[in-house]
Amino acid sequence: MAERVIHFRKAQEVGQFVRAAERCRNDVDIYYNRVVIDAKSLMGVLGMDLTRDLTVRYDDGEDHAFGKVLDQFAV
Repeated sequence: MAERVIHFRKAQEVGQFVRAAERCRNDVDIYYNRVVIDAKSLMGVLGMDLTRDLTVRYDDGEDHAFGKVLDQFAV
């Protein structure tokens, strides 16, 4: 499992992130504090406090393309 800290600057970036997460075969979670959301859920991610730095947990062994998308939002 890999973890990356990300931050969205625009709401449109959330859609790009979720589409990339949906292409992953394994689970992708996004969280802060005790709140954990399935990163493949657009409504779930939009419901988070997007002004915060968020942590993404995913299996990086399979999908290197997702890691490249995360690079765009890395803190």
